[in-house]
Amino acid sequence: MDRFVSFLFTMIIVSSVYSCSGSSPSTPNASSSVGTGQKIEVYYFHFTRRCMTCNNVEKVSKEAVESQFADQVKKGEITFKSINLDEKEGEAIGAKYKIEGQTLIVISGDKSINLTDKGFLYANDSPQKLKAEIKKAVEGMVKW
Repeated sequence: MDRFVSFLFTMIIVSSVYSCSGSSPSTPNASSSVGTGQKIEVYYFHFTRRCMTCNNVEKVSKEAVESQFADQVKKGEITFKSINLDEKEGEAIGAKYKIEGQTLIVISGDKSINLTDKGFLYANDSPQKLKAEIKKAVEGMVKW
């Protein structure tokens, strides 16, 4: 019975994410290297009112970037930014990248990898999988 309730709860969360999130850009996975000096930005776009999953996507993503790329974060080569789309500044950044809803995206130059689906799928029950996906996306942006 507990497994069924857990499964049902997960399905409700996943379906609510898809119903409340606006359209996010559909970007192909990028695997090419980035030019020297190119900055990598991991953005989590959200609204003021958020559910537990929304908060966990931010928390796990930030932890992934800060722990897996500590040296590059320290040098300013890789950043994590949480952007509130309800605020004026967040609205402007969202417009720049054509973001309209909760979105987890890795951007470098004109390349981007959208991890929104994986973020909402893994943040609560499999945070290590989300961290691995973020690592793969960031490493795909740069030639180490």
